[in-house]
Amino acid sequence: MREIKQQLYERCQAYLSQRMATAQDALQGAQDAANDETKSSAGDKYETGRAMMQIEMEKHSAQLAEAMKLKRLLDQIRVDHQPVAVQPGSLVITDQGNFFVAISVGQLVVENRTYIALSAESPLGLKLKGLKQGESFNFGNKTYKIEQVW
Repeated sequence: MREIKQQLYERCQAYLSQRMATAQDALQGAQDAANDETKSSAGDKYETGRAMMQIEMEKHSAQLAEAMKLKRLLDQIRVDHQPVAVQPGSLVITDQGNFFVAISVGQLVVENRTYIALSAESPLGLKLKGLKQGESFNFGNKTYKIEQVW
């Protein structure tokens, strides 16, 4: 289980790295476009183009900041630790599915088995928080029984 948990963690790291790179590229593209607009425009057209580029840059900056925030959260997770109860970093095996409590990434497949990477603050993450092996909970008209917490 430790190896699976490590692989899930690394995939979450890769997801965030890709997300940050995409936001940085888009931010640089918007900056370059704003600089080009400055060189080639005049008057009202210049002001409109400049405002649009500023909005784009703010949007990409917010996306980058969110990804960096998630990276800080992910960096605090210890994957070598087997908790007794569900907490951030837990790998939770249930009779209805498998979950990695870290950041919201969605489905990840490791060794031909599907896991859902979810945030501890998501509705399902909040339901799981503090539960132990053998306990059950209801979510979305289903009853889940926790088979293992790793």
